[in-house]
Amino acid sequence: MSVLRALSGGFLGPSAQARRIRRILHLAGHPLRPGWPGPGDAVIAWGHSPTAGRAEWLAAKTGAPLWRVEDAWLRSIHPGRMGREAPMGLLLDRAGLHYDPGQISDLEALLARHPLDETPLLDRAKLAMARLQALHLSKYNAFDPGLEPPKPGYVLVIDQVRGDASLRHGGPKGFAAQALFDEMLDAACDENPGARILIRSHPETTGGARMGHYQAHHAHGRAVFCDAALSPWALLEGAVAVYTVSSQLGAEAILAGHRPRVFGQPFYAGWGLSRDQSPLPRRNRRLTRAQFFAAAWLLYPLWFDPLRDRLCPFEDVLDHMEAQVRAHRMDHAGHVAIGMRLWKRGHMQAMFGREKPLRFARDLAAAEPIARAQGRGLLGWGAALPPGTTGLRIEDAFLRSTGLGAALVPPVSLGVDDLGLHYDPAHPSRLEALIMAPLPPGGAERAARLRARILDAGLTKYNLRGLDPETRAAVEGLRARGRVILVPGQVEDDASLRLGAPGLGNRALLERARAENPDAAILYKPHPDVVAGLRPGAVEGLETLADLVVEQADPAQLLGLVDEVWTLTSGLGFEALLRGVRVVCLGLPFYAGWGLTRDLTEPPARRLGHRPGLDALTHAALIAWPRYMDPLTGQPCSPELAVERLAAGQAARGGAALRLLAKLQGAFATQAWLWRR
Repeated sequence: MSVLRALSGGFLGPSAQARRIRRILHLAGHPLRPGWPGPGDAVIAWGHSPTAGRAEWLAAKTGAPLWRVEDAWLRSIHPGRMGREAPMGLLLDRAGLHYDPGQISDLEALLARHPLDETPLLDRAKLAMARLQALHLSKYNAFDPGLEPPKPGYVLVIDQVRGDASLRHGGPKGFAAQALFDEMLDAACDENPGARILIRSHPETTGGARMGHYQAHHAHGRAVFCDAALSPWALLEGAVAVYTVSSQLGAEAILAGHRPRVFGQPFYAGWGLSRDQSPLPRRNRRLTRAQFFAAAWLLYPLWFDPLRDRLCPFEDVLDHMEAQVRAHRMDHAGHVAIGMRLWKRGHMQAMFGREKPLRFARDLAAAEPIARAQGRGLLGWGAALPPGTTGLRIEDAFLRSTGLGAALVPPVSLGVDDLGLHYDPAHPSRLEALIMAPLPPGGAERAARLRARILDAGLTKYNLRGLDPETRAAVEGLRARGRVILVPGQVEDDASLRLGAPGLGNRALLERARAENPDAAILYKPHPDVVAGLRPGAVEGLETLADLVVEQADPAQLLGLVDEVWTLTSGLGFEALLRGVRVVCLGLPFYAGWGLTRDLTEPPARRLGHRPGLDALTHAALIAWPRYMDPLTGQPCSPELAVERLAAGQAARGGAALRLLAKLQGAFATQAWLWRR
């Protein structure tokens, strides 16, 4: 363990960035302290920043080693100078710094000397590169992948901010930055006659916070500025050539398949992946893109998982940033919310109001003028947004909580649908579209791993633990006599029944199951909200329809004891599919019509012919469609982390006062249902 001595307040201060830097270094075995270095200590500097001179003086004075540190390649949503977010990783270099070719850095040594020939490492690199591009993730991510990029066929010229350390230290000896950028633009024009020239502004120059090297007079003839909040990956996809001095976007151009023209001497130059204006003779190894990425992104950085508070592999950072960036892209303009009961508003604010606090309105007529005036979107619970209305429809997702929604237990996940309601088969939904869409890179493997974790932990939607010995013995007794069919009851005023199984109810389901399976044992599990008297759906004369009624039992344990599930539209059918249990659907839930269930009602024509498989269904329903919130930190999180929290019992629970409110709420709901009938 090496203690790192620092003289800069940037390391020792109370800011979130300083605390994160100290934590990452501590976890890496290098606690950071102020003061004079002792034997075995090293001095730490932030790159070649203005304060690095103090560290350089201290190292020279004491003879202690000088280590330098910088933000890693995938940092945050906003640029670090905005001070809103801490970095997701650090580049700690004991020999030099990646952007300074004046000496061989640890990164250059890795690229030059590491074998980089292990198949598992290169497979990881290929998948991570593909995920970066598919997720539109870069160092800073305050852009909108939905913005349409310019028409393909342009030459991309990348600007950088004036005075940046990577320019002061990252070019040929004696170079002048402005002259180099002018030369680069001239070369792009001369070498690509007739092509459009797109000058890509640096994110920090937008709004005038910092200056770049290209000004208005550079945009003439074929050259135009591109400073819109476009995805770098979308820009790279449409480019026919890329020109850079030392920008990280040049490295991403390599990952995207380009061979950029490089006018500086950045870390990615000299490995046979770029056309170099000023090559470094000592760099003569030829690398593949996967080898380059493996060294620079997988082996060199210290990556940090802020929700688990640990160092982690790059893949965990991808999962975390996917959740963070998705929330930002969805919420940055703000929402006007309707159809939200009072008890839901707190956790809706926590999940969707991080960028801008939610505005609540009583109905759509009141919400639309506010949304137009403030440039916000509409956010509605379920059917609060009518079909055809542009906005986001929110529903409980399929890994919800430890406890019932009717008991006012806050969810760890919510489904977000911009097209329709996932339980309304009459109209398309985003969940349905995701089921039909091709899986993203690594999607099938990720879905299979997540499904295995859920099964290992015995998780279901509500995670009501327990199957008493008497019930287990009774079910096992039924199994000894033959097939056992589980029939889950549902709340009969629920929208998923009204839309997905119109005119049907729990009795009709039981009667059909009994009629088609006269020799099987029928196990009926009424819905917990019905058992609690909160919602309608009770069935009279159950003794003639079911062999055993189980009111309080963990669905996951029941599913391990039955051969088949018969359902209207219950989510328990989806949980059965996850566990390999046969499912028969009398209604049309989201998981019916894909060849995974036996369907007693004709599915919508748009689903016919699609056979996505269980991995695609799992990925859509548990990874791509819901949004998850870590119940411990309140941060957007990955489904994998949500599964860990639920398995550890770390999700929120309802209290006695909330349960009383739930009963009152249920009584009102029941009266409304009876009145409608």
